[in-house]
Amino acid sequence: MHMRVGIYLNIKYKTDKDAYLYKIKTALEESGIECLNITDERLIETLDILLVLGGDGTILTVASECARHNVKILGINFGHMGFLADFEANQLEAALSLIKTGNFATVKRSMLSIEYEGKRYLALNEVAIQRCTTGNAFSNTVNLHAEIDGSTVDNFSSDGLIISTPTGSTAYSLSAGGSILTPDLAAFIMTPICPHSLHSRPIVFSNGSVVKVNQSEKNCTLNLIVDGRAVDTLSGFGVITIKKADYVTEFISVKSNNFFDKLLIKLNIWSK
Repeated sequence: MHMRVGIYLNIKYKTDKDAYLYKIKTALEESGIECLNITDERLIETLDILLVLGGDGTILTVASECARHNVKILGINFGHMGFLADFEANQLEAALSLIKTGNFATVKRSMLSIEYEGKRYLALNEVAIQRCTTGNAFSNTVNLHAEIDGSTVDNFSSDGLIISTPTGSTAYSLSAGGSILTPDLAAFIMTPICPHSLHSRPIVFSNGSVVKVNQSEKNCTLNLIVDGRAVDTLSGFGVITIKKADYVTEFISVKSNNFFDKLLIKLNIWSK
């Protein structure tokens, strides 16, 4: 079967970018695999597999487009954390061998669908609804009303709210005090950012639920952050609707990879 593989390389990690790309392209084409360098995200829809070389931020940049077009991601970590990549930089040959033989497993990660005033976004990690920290729109705190399946969760006076997938539970949500969810859980987590309350705590809920968030009191300017990127500035009392997306991000993996082993290594937690 004809296979088309793209290479998406974050250039800040490689000074010898052209030579490195040539090495990968040559290795794949020798096995009859069509290979192209992806510099335009519109080309992703033509691929079977996207080889992503960079950190977690690099993978998040292309995850939504890959999900929309059923393109598998094989991540090679050139970044700092590298939770999303199943291979390290020194494992390039092993990764290419998997592609060439087709002898690989895949894991599917759930995503969030975010809708606000007719605009729609996809998130692999999380969506954050948070206070604006710049210019005339600066606010110290925001007052957000959150409900799940029509029932009020709380009125949060805080810096904002994070709604995260299990994949994103080890990212921004964790830094804000949220629990870690294993990737196989059919759940999401809502984590308040610096809440001005003794009772506001992260809440884990079914990924079949629908979350709605809106401002409950003063009309502040909000920033909508999707997978670490500011995608919109919100004002007024409009409702942000968040639910499980119809799409998934599919990663090429190796069967021996263990979530807890990765967690210990990436977060520098040493067991005795």
